[in-house]
Amino acid sequence: MNTLTAPLRESSTKREILLLLKKLGSTTIQEMSEHLGVTGMAVRKHVNALKKDNYIQSSTIRQHIGRPTYIYSLTDLAEQLFPTQYDVLSLELMEEINHMFGELFVDELFKRRRKRLEQKYRLAMTGQNFEEKIVTLAKIQDNAGYMTSLVKIHDDKYSLEEGNCPIFQVASRYRQACQCELAMFESLLDSRVERKECIADGGTKCSFTFENI
Repeated sequence: MNTLTAPLRESSTKREILLLLKKLGSTTIQEMSEHLGVTGMAVRKHVNALKKDNYIQSSTIRQHIGRPTYIYSLTDLAEQLFPTQYDVLSLELMEEINHMFGELFVDELFKRRRKRLEQKYRLAMTGQNFEEKIVTLAKIQDNAGYMTSLVKIHDDKYSLEEGNCPIFQVASRYRQACQCELAMFESLLDSRVERKECIADGGTKCSFTFENI
C-alpha cells in the first residue's frame, strides 16, 4: 500500500479540501467554506494540518485597503496524490523489455541504475563521517519523494523510514529495485543495513536500520 495516497482515502474534510483545490487550482478559506458547507474555522484547522504535512501552500495578495488575502493551492507533493499514468507506463515498458530481452537484461538495467545513483549519492557524501552520511542519505531520499524520517538509536545505530515509494508499481513487480536499494545503502555507508519493512511487500512504509561496523 502506498501511504502517500492516505489523505485521499480518508472520508473527511481534508479529502474534500484536496479535491476542491485540485479542481479550482487555488482559492481562499472563505471560498472553501462556501463550497464545502462547513465553517471557516473548521476549514482553517484542516488547511493548517495539510500545510504542516506539505500538501498545501499559501500565497498572499495585498489589497489597497484592508487585510491581505491568503490564497491556498496544492504543492507538488499533493499532486502526487492524484492518479497518473506514469507508473503504468513505466511498468508496461519494463514488461516489454523483459519480454524482448529477458530477465538478465532487466537485472542489468537495475544494476546500472544503482551504479548511477550511487555515484551521485557518494559525491554528496564526500568527506563525511557515518552520521553525516546517513543525514545526507535521508535528505536525498526525501527530496526524491520518499518522505523520509531519521531516528538516532545510539551513536552507531540509526533507523530510517520511507513513508512513500515513488517507484512502487515497478518495485512490486521487479524486486530487483528493492534489492539494489539495499545494496546501495550498504555500499554507501559501509555499514550493516537491515530492512525491517517494505511497502512493495504490503507494508505501510519502508524501514531500515543502519549500524556502523
